Amino acid sequence: MENNLKVNKDTSEPTSLDHLRQWSQWQLLDSVLPTGGFAHSFGLEAAVQACLVSNVEDLRIFVIHVLENTGSLLLPFIYSATISPNMQTWHKLDRMLDATLTNEVGRKASIAQGSALMRLAASVFSDVPSLKTMRDASLASGGIAFHHAPIFGLICGLLGFGFETSQRAYMFITMRDIISAATRLNLVGPMGAASLQHQIAVVAEGLSTKWMNREAEDACQTAPLLDTVQGCHGYLFSRLFCS
Repeated sequence: MENNLKVNKDTSEPTSLDHLRQWSQWQLLDSVLPTGGFAHSFGLEAAVQACLVSNVEDLRIFVIHVLENTGSLLLPFIYSATISPNMQTWHKLDRMLDATLTNEVGRKASIAQGSALMRLAASVFSDVPSLKTMRDASLASGGIAFHHAPIFGLICGLLGFGFETSQRAYMFITMRDIISAATRLNLVGPMGAASLQHQIAVVAEGLSTKWMNREAEDACQTAPLLDTVQGCHGYLFSRLFCS
């Protein structure tokens, strides 16, 4: 009995600080967080108008290709920012991604979402004062585009996410936002969207495992057609989304 009691006593339990940090982590992934993600369709709207996506099966294939491209191109930036969450690394990654993105529509979407996320995080997560310090210093110095992926990784690192969890989280919010856009484009209903997201989760996990834990220098495009389609978004006669 005494040995059992000692084992239980020595077993590490999460502290109250760990519990509070989890609430912040969940909030970062909450769709209610007003970062502007739902204003973007990741090229889906342009793909629909180009008749590349017209039904649920087309949508499933499109989402998988976007996730593959997200894994190959952006997960390296998430990983690098999460394992080294400081301003020097963030600025380096931001400049690298700015030079990497050739699609102007996608580039503007990344900057818009990243700027909104950093502004929100600096205000909401006041228990991490370095976020506001880094944002203010970056705005004052100029030359930083505020791309979304490096900022997401930076915030994940400062909120205590593991580097693999942060990469899976980025794949999750990408999948969530595309499928949300699909419901507003009437490609799938709310129940169908939920089912589709659950089905694709298996594929998303495989893609996450395939592309995670790579340095930013290893980032690459795997779906150039998606990049081309998203770049056509600005030429649409009528648009519901910003990208």
